[in-house]
Amino acid sequence: MKKSEFKPVIGLEIHAELRTKSKMFCGCANDSDEHHPNVNICQICLGHPGTLPVINQGAVREVIKSGLALNCKILKESKFDRKNYFYPDLPKGYQISQYDKPFCKDGFLKIGDRKIRITRIHLEEDTGRLLHPKGANYSLVDFNRAGIPLMELVTEPDIVSALEAKRFAQELRLILLYLRVSDANMEKGQLRVEANISISLKASKNSKLGTKVEIKNLNSFKAVERAINYEIKRQAEVIRKGKNILQETRGWDEIKQVTFSQRIKEEAQDYRYFPEPDLPPLTFTEEQITEIRSEIPELPQSRRKRLTKEYKLDREVVEFFVQNKSLGEYFEKVVSEFEPHLSRKKLSDLISLATNYIVTDLQGLMKETGVSGEDLLITPENFAEFITLIENKKILRKIAKTVLSEMFKKGADPSHIIEDRGLTQITKEDEIINIVREVISKNKKAVSDLKKGKENVFQFLIGQVMAKTKGRVDPKTASEIIKKELEV
Repeated sequence: MKKSEFKPVIGLEIHAELRTKSKMFCGCANDSDEHHPNVNICQICLGHPGTLPVINQGAVREVIKSGLALNCKILKESKFDRKNYFYPDLPKGYQISQYDKPFCKDGFLKIGDRKIRITRIHLEEDTGRLLHPKGANYSLVDFNRAGIPLMELVTEPDIVSALEAKRFAQELRLILLYLRVSDANMEKGQLRVEANISISLKASKNSKLGTKVEIKNLNSFKAVERAINYEIKRQAEVIRKGKNILQETRGWDEIKQVTFSQRIKEEAQDYRYFPEPDLPPLTFTEEQITEIRSEIPELPQSRRKRLTKEYKLDREVVEFFVQNKSLGEYFEKVVSEFEPHLSRKKLSDLISLATNYIVTDLQGLMKETGVSGEDLLITPENFAEFITLIENKKILRKIAKTVLSEMFKKGADPSHIIEDRGLTQITKEDEIINIVREVISKNKKAVSDLKKGKENVFQFLIGQVMAKTKGRVDPKTASEIIKKELEV
């Protein structure tokens, strides 16, 4: 059998920590930046006997909001369940989760032209974190993370490639950021992806799905794509050798770029789910759901369509503004500052120029300094004025970089910077002619060499004009006047 004879069937389980102030069932701080172990803990999140959990209503709302954004049906009646299993970082010996009545069911997310179905989105509490000191024969447990609200999304096995799986995870993360329900930082473990993969023969339409293998805790988009691709290849090799795929849970070794066996995969019955006796069932009215729906902002897919239609931007630029939401909003505020009575062409030119400076120069300055879009000192009004000055040839592109850098540091008005530093462009022809004549008179040898056919000297003369004017003359204008004065 060749590799091309197999088709992969992929489903994802994605966990996202919610950005609530407190944990899921107690008042301890939900702080992912806390580096001191076992600080944000109490008797409830440590599972001490006799303690009672209290539902974090904000976390419930955030999950329902996410479900609505992902086209899910919201169950009017829901409940929490106990998921029983033992692990060193699970202090109670069980996890409060949801089983048969999750908050959200039957949604979908479009990736390109394909619709990936979402089976369910439910809410649970996160576990603690195990630390394995290098060279030690013991592990440490940090319970700061125990009890943090954790949203889990499960897809149908609709995904057909590792690339599509990566794109699904990327788009989901973007939606969560737009909704502001999670910071979704994969390096901090705030977004974790698990992939269920099986392969079957392409030839048979009625062929059964292959044995499912789960890869746990993929913490980067590159890891998602690489691990799935490796696992597809591994399973194909196993089948070629006439062996059976073992249903198991595997990990991903980022250094070796291979998956490795961790344990035999549990089934739902192994967790002995039963309704959480310490928490009441939850009911939702249509009015409550409508209220939560009203809080949903413009989402990435709608934003892509609108930016393309409204501003006639290239696909790459649109994607940049969608991925960098704060800069996209900044761009739209800048455009709103342009004069409303401008011709369509003039406005289009200004939009194009503003786009180029935001995507290249402004973003470059932000990367160099670590400044975020929310912390920009340049007001949209001043940036629009800056772009208009360039378009109207009040300042040259070379000087514009200096002006923008000064604006970025101090948030100053571009006109004041230009005036204070004497950067106004020289446009009067008589003034430029006088400067050119002065340069010619001081560089007689260069002029003589030029007339003898040494063409590279011409650029030297232009450079002298630019140096004398500190770049305030258009090089093209300087070139034309030099040619006219020397009759070359």
